[in-house]
Amino acid sequence: MTGLDRNQTPKTRPVDHKRTALVASLDVGTSKIACMIARLKPSPPSEALRGRTHAVELIGYSQIQSRGVKAGAVVDLAECEQAVRQAVALAERMAKVRVESVLLSVSGGRLQGALVEAAADIRGGAVTADDVTRVTSTGMRHATGEGRTVLHALPVGYALDGVKGIRDPRGMVARQFGVDMNVVTADATVARNLMLVVERCHLNVEAMAASPYVAGLSVLTDDEADLGAAVIEMGAGSTTIATYSAGRFVHASGFALGGQHVTMDLARGVGACIADAERIKTLYGTVLTGGSDARELMSVPTAGEEHDAPQIVSRATIANIVRHRAEEIFEMVRDRLADSPFAAEPRARVVLSGGASQLTGTVELATRILNRPVRIGRPLGFGRLPNEAKSASFAVPAGLLVYPQYAHLEHVEPRHTRQLRTGTDGYFGKVGRWLREGF
Repeated sequence: MTGLDRNQTPKTRPVDHKRTALVASLDVGTSKIACMIARLKPSPPSEALRGRTHAVELIGYSQIQSRGVKAGAVVDLAECEQAVRQAVALAERMAKVRVESVLLSVSGGRLQGALVEAAADIRGGAVTADDVTRVTSTGMRHATGEGRTVLHALPVGYALDGVKGIRDPRGMVARQFGVDMNVVTADATVARNLMLVVERCHLNVEAMAASPYVAGLSVLTDDEADLGAAVIEMGAGSTTIATYSAGRFVHASGFALGGQHVTMDLARGVGACIADAERIKTLYGTVLTGGSDARELMSVPTAGEEHDAPQIVSRATIANIVRHRAEEIFEMVRDRLADSPFAAEPRARVVLSGGASQLTGTVELATRILNRPVRIGRPLGFGRLPNEAKSASFAVPAGLLVYPQYAHLEHVEPRHTRQLRTGTDGYFGKVGRWLREGF
């Protein structure tokens, strides 16, 4: 079993600078499943987004209510499979293409990033690509605990004979070579069952990526990433965090609290059913209390008996319930950020994404609790996004479409031996093999 747990989830090939590619992203969330299909077209980089080699042209998308998912993890295979099939079919119909493989986001499974240092003696005097791979592999395996799987292994910087800050060590001469890397892991079981759902829909998983990282790829400008930023992806069942420093993704974490907890609090607090609580949250959900409309009263249908009289609730009551939970979430975010490299970046800002970031007043509340400049992040640099896909709740599926352009930054475990034996294309043979090895 240990062999697999220290394994990496599938990784995509870097996209060719000169070629157009068709990509599909799938974001299996706790409250919604979103699928986006796009053409990546080679284009000169823009000022604000210098890292991007391709323009993303959306040709099809869908969002439907999620089923069989809780806190970002699959809890009912059959239900979740049906929902995924439906979401992909809708996007395919709009795009008029068939999808064979998808890029898949992961928000559950207790995402955790660790900065790892690994070093080795250099045999031939000059650092080769093999040395880089060897040392990075060692560091990655060292950072992967029992029952965890690696989503990302991103070198942050290199060192030669203890001198840090080396950008590209290949060809340079040293006795000892070191790498600092951000290794992001998730529970292997959560990752595997997400893959299983997708594979049961007869789709390949081209790559898996941490939700907050891809949200960052879609909502951050290069300047923000360079100065330091934290992306808080506020989903329904989980809140996940990606920290950027000097333009690189350096840390990740997450916890299982999100927008759905606000809904459940409202349902309990005002005695409404969950669907009505969700509607109240969407229409009247605010973390701002006070003001003239706080005294406004509204009637809320009672959960349970149909002929029960509706309850009369003040807007202030609703705002208080929402604010308490939102404060708890941001206080947890604050604690996570204090334990990450973000704490050492006084000028770094916070960018919120995800559906739960859209409650009225979250920016003000987050600014107060986190004591940093805060803004809501929306997908940047996409041609012709329909209105509903321009919102913060599409940061993750939109970011997955950008992700292949950044795949070359990641370390991918070499698999020479297996490749020869199976005759398939290494990583990109059927991902099912990754599943089979594990069971």
